[in-house]
Amino acid sequence: MFSSLTTKLALKKAGLSSDMLDFSGPARPPPNKLRKKPPSQLDNDDDNGGWSGWMSVKSLPLSVQPWLSPPPPPVHVARVPGIGDKAPLDPEKKLVFAGGRRVLLVFLRCVGCAFAQKTFLNLRTLANRHGEALTCIAVSHSSDQATKKWVDMLGGAWSVRVVIDEDRALYAAWGLGLGNMWSLFNPTTQVQGWKETGWLGDKVASAIQRNGIQEKPSPSTSGPGGEDGDDGPMTVMGNKWQQAGAFAVDGTGTVIWGGKALRADDVMDLDYGARILMA
Repeated sequence: MFSSLTTKLALKKAGLSSDMLDFSGPARPPPNKLRKKPPSQLDNDDDNGGWSGWMSVKSLPLSVQPWLSPPPPPVHVARVPGIGDKAPLDPEKKLVFAGGRRVLLVFLRCVGCAFAQKTFLNLRTLANRHGEALTCIAVSHSSDQATKKWVDMLGGAWSVRVVIDEDRALYAAWGLGLGNMWSLFNPTTQVQGWKETGWLGDKVASAIQRNGIQEKPSPSTSGPGGEDGDDGPMTVMGNKWQQAGAFAVDGTGTVIWGGKALRADDVMDLDYGARILMA
């Protein structure tokens, strides 16, 4: 799965070794001069081939966690709203379309992503340009602490309202599920990824690790074994596979522009969405 040249280049760009995500072979403990038992003996002492004896999924670096399959959202991934559809209802009322407000709504990729950065900065520019005439909302599925640190590194949210949707219920309600290998590792995204310079994932991870990691309990796990998400991937930094999207919602709560991002590097034309709203 991760053997192609473009994939290895992408992992190198993300600061990962080409075999870091290869879990096909038996797990081996890292070198440790203080270990009293050799790897072979550790394997014999552990029913899981040594995996739980020396590491769990959560013991992987925080910057690696977003590459693992996340737990499913608490609701079914719906159809992407089409032009003329009413905006999906939000039982938790994080997103409320009322009072005649024109809303430009953006669902971000994980924090630290250069493409998410370009999208957020463009949204922030539009929010300042149009003032109270346009409500700009950015939805993040990364944790509150990681999102705040990332936004601070970008100079603040200014007039953009930031909504945290760590369990990805809002993403699912708007038809945004997980992308496939092509959405991340297609040639266009690979080329654009190497051109971009706004990769802040490692800086965000380092900052929140220094301050202590606080993770929202996960409802399920994709890791080996465990209960209550103990061995599942951490969702602090969000997930690389989550799809992004953008929508324009008019004063009646009707979607008049937008959809799902075609690829990981697709930042979508927010300026066009804003023009339609302000027409």
